[in-house]
Amino acid sequence: MSLFKRGKTWWVRFSTPDGQQVRQSAKTANKQLAQEFHDQLKASYWRVRQLGERPQRTWEQAVERWLTEKQGEKASLQDDIGHLRWLHGHLFGRYLDEINRDVLDGLTQARKEDGVTNATVNRMLEVVRAILRRAEREWEWLDRAPHVRMLPEPKRRVRWLTRAKAERLIKELPEHLAEMARFTLATGLREANVVGLECSQVDLERECAWIHPDQAKARKAIPVPLNADAMAVIRRQAGRHLSRVFTFKGKPVTKANNHAWRKALARAGITDFRWHDLRHTWASWHVQQGTPLHVLQELGGWSDYEMVRRYAHLSAEHLAHFAHNLSGGKGTSTNLAHPQIRQEKSGSEDSVTA
Repeated sequence: MSLFKRGKTWWVRFSTPDGQQVRQSAKTANKQLAQEFHDQLKASYWRVRQLGERPQRTWEQAVERWLTEKQGEKASLQDDIGHLRWLHGHLFGRYLDEINRDVLDGLTQARKEDGVTNATVNRMLEVVRAILRRAEREWEWLDRAPHVRMLPEPKRRVRWLTRAKAERLIKELPEHLAEMARFTLATGLREANVVGLECSQVDLERECAWIHPDQAKARKAIPVPLNADAMAVIRRQAGRHLSRVFTFKGKPVTKANNHAWRKALARAGITDFRWHDLRHTWASWHVQQGTPLHVLQELGGWSDYEMVRRYAHLSAEHLAHFAHNLSGGKGTSTNLAHPQIRQEKSGSEDSVTA
């Protein structure tokens, strides 16, 4: 049969001129409307085959291809899959060329009604935008992808600790988490890279470690020089496990941002602070000690320089030379102790002196 039911919804099924089997929801409980959908869909496949028209592709087809191509390429793929599950209920069965500004605005409104933040809505929209752009630019499934309008997001402040507060926090942590925190503050590695660090990734003689491309967020290998603090932590962990560096009761640690971490924060009197903020703290300390931003970018494994510029305000050394351009030693006085200004005529030019 060319029409069949699943629950209350009619589905269509037929073979294309080149033998391809098509099975698709008509998204209606009305048999007459389902038959019309069947006839239109079958005719579109005939036009593709006989007239060379571009076939219409569905959102599901695009998602399937995008996920296949992104496997092993994108560290945040699991987060994207979460957004795609939500999108499935709103875009299932739609053709890509039907996803226009009105549809996108509807997605934005529906997601906001779930009570999530603008940032969460934007992460979902970024997934939609990435798929539609690839459908246009690489797969040639679309003539033109629609513009995706993002919601405003407040700029997040960089949360970091002073050395005194960091030491106070470490004293409150269980020993295995304290060692991991010390290592993070010495290297700036992300939680997943610290938790999953293997002994084979550490070279004690060269005093360095490395993060493999498939473990890095930017999917590029990260060399990790180990300073004295990091080396001390590594040496204290030596021999505790056959393969993993950080353990708890003989077993590899699976998570650092846990209940014990949050209880330690409370005891230390520190609020609004995540494990990832230890990385911000490491970067902030570096900048305050004069580490250039381009060096910090390489040390931290950031692919985008704009991510590193968040820390620029913590150091004004690169601006000091220019600030002195207006000092008394540069020929222009900025001394405001004598407010009286007299204007003297000299030839055809005016000169202002204090």
